Amino acid sequence: MPPSATTAPAAAMTPPARIDFIDLKAQRRHIGTAMDEAILKVVHGGAYVLGPEVREFENRLAEFCGAKHAIGCANGTDAIALCLMVLKLRPGDAVICPSFTFAATAEVVAWLGATPIFVDIDEATYNMDPKGLDAALVTADQLGLKVKALIAVDLFGQPADYDPISAFCKTHGIVLIADSAQGFGARYKGRVAGSIGDFATTSFFPAKPLGCYGDGGAVLTDNEEHVEVLRSLHVHGRGTDKYDNIRIGVNSRLDTIQAAVLLQKLAIFDWEIGQRQMVAARYAEGLGDVAIVPGVMKDCVSTWAQYTIRVPASQRARFIERMTEHGVPTAVYYPKPLHQQTAYKRFPVAGNGLPVSDKVAHEVVALPMHAFLDPATQDYIIAAAREALRA
Repeated sequence: MPPSATTAPAAAMTPPARIDFIDLKAQRRHIGTAMDEAILKVVHGGAYVLGPEVREFENRLAEFCGAKHAIGCANGTDAIALCLMVLKLRPGDAVICPSFTFAATAEVVAWLGATPIFVDIDEATYNMDPKGLDAALVTADQLGLKVKALIAVDLFGQPADYDPISAFCKTHGIVLIADSAQGFGARYKGRVAGSIGDFATTSFFPAKPLGCYGDGGAVLTDNEEHVEVLRSLHVHGRGTDKYDNIRIGVNSRLDTIQAAVLLQKLAIFDWEIGQRQMVAARYAEGLGDVAIVPGVMKDCVSTWAQYTIRVPASQRARFIERMTEHGVPTAVYYPKPLHQQTAYKRFPVAGNGLPVSDKVAHEVVALPMHAFLDPATQDYIIAAAREALRA
């Protein structure tokens, strides 16, 4: 059982030799020699770019989440950018997106000369609040902008609330892009993240729930016309061959070795998601009475890309300091919402500001989370957190 309020403080316990925030080495040991063999097969085969493993992985990725098509690319940022390139985003267009997220979500909008309009989040889920979307349309109208797309982020592994978001997009003729970099494989009312939206995108950065051994990403869609354009755009806008360029594209291919790595990881991904549920449940039981622990919407499953608790803003720095003293790594996702960052301050926010985003940015702190976090180590983390919150 997780430690209770009467458990001895972490300082009195024997700490593990090392606690990793995300233990990729443990996953590597679990997969074993199959990974070595998969990588060496590519090395010996010589098809290092767009080799057969790439298309095999794309097919299996699409099958995993129920999408018709998956297109591998160089990283998750490019994945979003490719979707916006398909839409021919340009100056005068706007894209609705949350501010409480990583910069890549809005960055790609600005790349193409368009305008991100930031909206606030739901305090319980940290995801885009559907109730604030109408205000974004008002803001766009006031600025003479045409809202062309909406990027919903599956933050910390939990899917956004897609039913009202999808309804909003359909009503106003807006393309829905599901940024599932953190939530790929999560479940939303019977659907799997990666198959929701006009486009879904994901990142295979090593720290993601489904990550490779470098950079990688993918776009998923059911739209046949979009697939043709995406496959052209991500290889320099090629047509019938690489010297027949029919579009202005980019160089954004998923490496064959990374596809081979991902095939091995995808094979155990469902099992890992199940393991993460047990880790999250243990944290919730052990810390629910001393901190605000994350919840999951009804009929949904999170991939728990991060396990983020909230502590009073006045206590967070001391909490992090005490956890460090106990040998427990923590991280803050995100200390400053995008609309407060230098590069993005000039872009509009919907309504009268983003008070929830501003508030939680001062309170959130993430604890170690991965599928291989053993109970003894987690007990120590929980005890350390309880002691740090009392300090």
